[in-house]
Amino acid sequence: MADHAHNLRASFAVSANKPVGVITRGTTNTNRLRRCDRWMVNHPAVVAALNSTSTPLAVDVGYGASHTTTCEWARYLRTVNPAVDVLGLEIDPARVLPPRDGVRFGLGGFELAGHAPQVVRAFNVLRQYDVSQVEDAWAVVCERLAPGGVFVEGTCDELGRRSCWVLLDASGPVSLTLAWSPWHSQRPSQLAERLPKALIHRNVPGEPIHELLSAADQAWDRAAGYATFGPRARWFEARRMLVEQGVPLAPQRRLLRDSLLTVPWDFVA
Repeated sequence: MADHAHNLRASFAVSANKPVGVITRGTTNTNRLRRCDRWMVNHPAVVAALNSTSTPLAVDVGYGASHTTTCEWARYLRTVNPAVDVLGLEIDPARVLPPRDGVRFGLGGFELAGHAPQVVRAFNVLRQYDVSQVEDAWAVVCERLAPGGVFVEGTCDELGRRSCWVLLDASGPVSLTLAWSPWHSQRPSQLAERLPKALIHRNVPGEPIHELLSAADQAWDRAAGYATFGPRARWFEARRMLVEQGVPLAPQRRLLRDSLLTVPWDFVA
């Protein structure tokens, strides 16, 4: 990924004093990233990163025009390690806010303002970039992680009812997670419009991500008999069917309110 990092530095004319990235729309809503927040504080790699040092650093890249989702994230992360230092970075100087709820804010982008954090999150940022820049942005972040650090990059709808994200570490992408409210989605494939930028244009017949969403839809349809017990029960049955078919789903580590589907990145790349 080093070559990609070099390309991004060149394309954004990186200098020692210039944040890496471009200004995005910056819109957000309260509780918009809750599905990813819940997932992160229950994922072994994220938990291990947060507990790898006495005062871990977590950086939220591109938090937008409001502190809301960064402060919410901090509250989740501090259930794992109360000492976590949370820093929100924005490339637009006008959006840099004073400290709030124990969270700091500063100027920066994918270069992480010179920090080497244990955990990084960037949501609804790369969605506004060109797809050719995604791997470069990933590389710039991943090469700056602290040892054992992780990076979560994703996209969600305006209310956070449908969300998709990629987990990365120093070696690159590790897994893809799809999460949605079973009460507000008719079929799993409705997540297609919220796929990460790296995959959204690949949702066409013959591509692995299209096959995964199609298999999820088919399992959902076959589990229709469980609908009488509610959409969550129906999805659990559909999930069981997918596992029986050989889809390498990561175990759901607790009974979450979300419908979750996590697969190795190689399965959809």
